[in-house]
Order: sequence, then structure tokens, then C-alpha cells
Amino acid sequence: MLETDTLPEIQLTMKFRHALRYAFRRSAQVTLPIILSACFLAPLSVLASGADEQFLAARSAARNGDKVRLEQLAATLQNYELASYVDYWQLLLDLKEADPATVAAFLDRNPNSYVAEKLRTDWLRQTGKQQEWAAFDREFPSLLQPPPQDIACYSLQSRRAQGDPRTLDDALPLWLTLLEPPEPCYPVLEALILEKRVLADAVWARIRNQFEANKTTAAAYSMNYLPPSQTPDKSLAQTIIGAPLPWLIRLPSDFSGNRMQRQLAILGIQRIARNDPRMAAQQLQRIASSLSEEEQGWAWTQIGRQAAQDHMPEAIEWYRKGGDTPLSDDVAEWKVRAALRVQDWGAVRSTIEAMAPELAAQTAWVYWLGRAYRAGGRLAEADAQFAKIAGQPDFYGNLASDDLGQPIAPPPQASPPSREELAAVQAKPGVQRALLFFRLNLRSEAVREWNWSLRGMSDRELLSASTIALRADIYDRAIATADRTREEHDYSLRYLAPFGDQVRPAARNQALDDAWVYGLMRQESRFVSNARSGAGASGLMQLMPATAKWVAGKIGLKSYHQGQVNDTETNLLLGTSYMRLVLEDLDNHPVLASAAYNAGPGRARRWRADVALEGAIYAETIPFSETRDYVKKVMSNSVYYSALFDGRPQTLKNRLGVIAPRTGGEAKGRELP
Repeated sequence: MLETDTLPEIQLTMKFRHALRYAFRRSAQVTLPIILSACFLAPLSVLASGADEQFLAARSAARNGDKVRLEQLAATLQNYELASYVDYWQLLLDLKEADPATVAAFLDRNPNSYVAEKLRTDWLRQTGKQQEWAAFDREFPSLLQPPPQDIACYSLQSRRAQGDPRTLDDALPLWLTLLEPPEPCYPVLEALILEKRVLADAVWARIRNQFEANKTTAAAYSMNYLPPSQTPDKSLAQTIIGAPLPWLIRLPSDFSGNRMQRQLAILGIQRIARNDPRMAAQQLQRIASSLSEEEQGWAWTQIGRQAAQDHMPEAIEWYRKGGDTPLSDDVAEWKVRAALRVQDWGAVRSTIEAMAPELAAQTAWVYWLGRAYRAGGRLAEADAQFAKIAGQPDFYGNLASDDLGQPIAPPPQASPPSREELAAVQAKPGVQRALLFFRLNLRSEAVREWNWSLRGMSDRELLSASTIALRADIYDRAIATADRTREEHDYSLRYLAPFGDQVRPAARNQALDDAWVYGLMRQESRFVSNARSGAGASGLMQLMPATAKWVAGKIGLKSYHQGQVNDTETNLLLGTSYMRLVLEDLDNHPVLASAAYNAGPGRARRWRADVALEGAIYAETIPFSETRDYVKKVMSNSVYYSALFDGRPQTLKNRLGVIAPRTGGEAKGRELP
């Protein structure tokens, strides 16, 4: 699956491989708004200009630190659309010695722009590092977006340096949440220790949170904040992190009087549970008499959490042994999932009701609390929960609509943007810059500029921007932009179905539901045909090289070579063929097949239960967060595509169905990659 907001940039060749639809070039004789008003509805083919090539050369010079070459090119690009980036690169190369007045002048020349925000952030980072707090404080209030964590910590450092008495109060929440802090945050966290705002109890709590999040290097560092009598040496800390079982076995029969040993023991139990929850449970029972009730409770919840992720039937009982121990968000979520697997609706209800309000308000837990109420006969309360999220265009909103008997259909379609609305959005400087970056095939920069330009847009402006992106064949931005509307919607933009003359026949040839195929493609690539993920998956259907080669061999595509993977027809042939193969291998069930497409058929089979499971519960309890999110989105996508294609309301539950239990033949189909 490709994370489309951070698509890797595709290297530019000076000869563009395909025609592009819009020209956004300024000239001394014709202004951009006039060009736009004349031609934004008519496709135009454009080639890279000399200025484009010079800009790309300037970008390369900046990346190589070649100040002389960059300065030469900057002189020729003063009137170029993206000249502000060239100026930014020049400033960045000399930021340590930059004159504050020069930085301020750049920010004044480029107000409210993405590149100005980027330079301001870089400048704050530089002045914070040098502890030039007066310069830092002049610019910090001008940030338009929430600051990155390191900049936020520099701000706390500045406030502390100036004697702000509220600084440590504002820093205290970071102690238990900022588990792997950037370097500028350490002085702030250590000030909490020095001022005795944090004592040993809180240090151990932080270490436990870091172990839960598998931030063990950070946890070992946090041990340095403990009182000397409770501080393990480095060797012992590494033993607990890497191989705690022998150390646990050698503990004395009663170590209740040694706090360091007690705390390290439960941390060791947590580490053992990651690989073997049953062994961890045995060890915890053996040493329980030396531990406090609170220490035992935390250790049992850690065993329960890992067992829940491993789909072990003992998980909910191990959770119960934890009693009323407060649960972190992740541990609480997995307790609900463990209860769902065994249909323990009482545990589902009590766990969600005990969640922090922000967590309980998430649509997943609103929905499952409603289901728990319904299972307990509290029908009015159940419907009240469903009503909170019904109609929302996501997995849980769809399920809630189903439970209320409200068929799922796209909302009334907004009127198309007028020429005037399109022209007004297309004339925005940020949109112009984004489109030029797309034309230059610099996708990373283009996406950042595009997303920055969407801030504060009204629904009408968002629909206009989405339409502009669609007409430029920038499908991923068209979808992401239409997804942002709040009152006026156009689901034909949210759920684009491009390449119809190729996708529909490919799906039909494999006897696949085209709504499911489109739902999967929307999640995989957002229809960026030359997309490539960090893992190496390519094309519209994000095929891994080994999978593509295997499928080509399976279907007898003898002429296939890896260079063809981004060819649309080949990618669709291989992708839909693989979808059919995994579908046939997994009970012809689209939920299982979707999980298999993302995480592999073997895992999708192993995640089944010994009893039949609702498709929604199977999806909710997928151990991999990426795959869990993926399956939910693919299935919800397919509902909307089906509604758009067929013109009839749909239900998600019908598509999710029931997942058959394990049969004992889980090795079947192992040849599938």
C-alpha cells in the first residue's frame, strides 16, 4: 500500500514521457490570470522550458551544497514561478551566518506561503540551537501551523530561560507521552527532575510506557533519572531488554523489599510476553508474591495485550487478572479486541466506558460500545451511540448506518464549480506552484504545496481545487481534496474511477466485482500509475516485484519483465489476476482476500478464529495496524463505488459477511506469495 501524501518523487528526465494538460508559465506580455481564464478548460501539451531545466539544476546544486553554481542559476531565475524556492535554498546553505534582516525580508516577500513557513521553522531551529532566544521569540508566534516537537521544546526552553513560572506546568504532560524525544526536549524533561516535579514513581511510569511502545533505547536512557539506589547498571538494563528470562529465574525467592528488582522483573515479564505470553504468565505467577498489586496488575495487562494481538484464547482472562489497573490507549484497545474475539460484550462495554474521553470518542469505540449495549438489551442507548456516527463516510459510520437500518448512499451531489470559482482557485499562488511542481514531476514538493494551499478553503473552493486536479490527471490530489469537504460533497470526485476502459475489462476477465477492485486501487495508489512505495511496490495496484513475477509465471505471461510493472495494462492484468487467486484461495471472501493482498495469504488465514467471526470483528482484530486500517478502507471504499456504479444504496455488513472458522488445513495455498 502506498502512503500517497508522501509519495516518493520520481526522477525527472528532461524529455517528459507524456503530455500534460495545463500551461502555467508567466511571460512579460501575458499574465497568468489571463492565460487561465482563456484555457483552463482546454488541455494543453507543454514541454519543459529552459527555465524549468535551470530550476532543476539549481535544485541539484542546492542538494550538493554547490553555492557558486546555485548563485549563478539564481541570477537567471529571478522571474521564475518558483524563484522563492531558489532564494530559500540559498538562505538555507548559509543559515548559520544568515543576517536576521535577510531572513525577515524573505518572510515578508513570501507571506503565508509554504516556503516561508519552512524557512521560519528552519530559522527557529537554528536560533533555538544557538539559544538566541530574542530572535527565536520574534518568529515563533508567526508560525501558521502547530510547531514540530523540537521547536515546541525550544519554546519551552526560551520561556524557562526568561523565568516564566508556568513553563514546567506546561512541560509536565510531556513526561509520560514524549517517549522518544528530540534532542531539544531533554533540557525541559531534565528540568522536571531537577526541580523535583518528577520523582521515582513517575520515572518508572515513563520507563513502563517506553517498554509498552518498544522504545527500549529511550527507556534505558530514562533509567539514568532514577535515584542511585534504583538505577540498574547498563549491563543489567540491556539484559532486561534483550534476554530477561535467565535473570528472572535467578531472582531470590523473596525480593519484595528491592524496588529496582521488582520494577525490572515486571519489565522483563513484558519483554518475554512479546514472544511467548504463556511463558510470561508462568513466570509472573511464580514471582507474584514479591510484587505489589499494582505491579502485578501492570504485568498481567501486558501479557493480555500481547496475547490479544496473537489471538490467544487466554487473553481476556489474563487481562482480568490485571484488575482495575489503568490501561494505556493501546492496551485498552487490544482488551476490547480480545473481548470481541470471544464475544464477551460485558468486557467490551466496561473497557470502552473506562477509556479516556478522547479515545472513547473515536468512531471505532463509539460503534463497538453501541454493539455492546445492544448485546446487553440496552437498545435505546445502542441506537444513541450509532446515531453519533451514522452517515460518516468511513467503516464505522457505515456499520452504524447499517445497524440503524439506514442504507448507505452518497449524499446529494453539490453543483459543479463555476468557471469563476475554478479560475479563482487556480489563480492562487500556492496552487500555481503546486501544479508547476507536478509538471516538473517533483511530486513530493507538489504535494506539500498543494496541501498547504488547501488550508482554510471553503467547500466550494475545495470542490474547485479537486476539479482542477482531476482535469490535470492528478487523481490522488483530486480525491484527497474532495475528501475534505464538510457540507457540500461530490462523491464522484471522492471516489474517482479513472482508467475505466482498462480496469472494467480487467475485472470482468477475472470475474471480480469492479467496485472491490476500485476500492482496493483507491487505497493502494490513489490511481497514481507510476507510484512506487518505500517497500518497492509499483503501479496502480502496488505490486511487489516478486509477486508480479510469480503471477506472470502463473498466468503464462512469458514475455513479462520487471520494467513492465508500471505499464497500466500489465499492472492491471497482474494485479487483478492476483486478486482472483487470493480470493479463490480464501473462501471467495473479499475481507480475507483484501487482508491477503496487503499482508499475505498465510497471515490472512492464520487470523481466522476457531469459530465463525463477523467480518467486522475479523477486520477489527487484525494484528497489523496497517493491514487493519487497509481492510477497513478497502471495504468501505467498495460500498461507495458500488453505490455510484449501480445507483442503489448499499450495506457494508452484506459485504463483510461472516468469516468461516479455521479448518485445520491452514497450510493450503502456501505457494501464493
